[in-house]
Amino acid sequence: MRLKSNRIETLKMLISSMELCCQDEVLKALAKEGYTVTQATLSRDMKQLKVAKAASMNGKYVYVLPNETMYKRISTPKSAKEMLQTPGFMSINFSGNIGVIKTRPGYASIIAYNIDNSDNPYILGTIAGDDTILIVVKQGVSESEVIGALSEVIPNIG
Repeated sequence: MRLKSNRIETLKMLISSMELCCQDEVLKALAKEGYTVTQATLSRDMKQLKVAKAASMNGKYVYVLPNETMYKRISTPKSAKEMLQTPGFMSINFSGNIGVIKTRPGYASIIAYNIDNSDNPYILGTIAGDDTILIVVKQGVSESEVIGALSEVIPNIG
């Protein structure tokens, strides 16, 4: 099962950092990262991630992850292995019951997705862009409580 979770994380990184237009392109990108899978397996993985197609800045339809509101891509993407070895989280700042998390380009939607699915009792919801996440914190919760709870999703936050 560990192989599947690694493959899923790699797939999320690839979709977030590259303009992939068809499953064949995704299969080739996964193969470059060391994952040889069938088209059927890829389809199941993409369904699990709720991958959709959306128009990119240049008008091509590309795969995107849920909650990804911007489709800005970095001009020289790193390999998925390199991206997985370095954290996407950059910083967090608070103003009242709102937090702003800064990430590396392409990481915000993945981190926000993980926050939303962590059932964090302190966070009401997130909105993700390409490199920024807005979190709405419940009234009366301290910044340290939020950071402590987020450390389960973002290991290098504390």
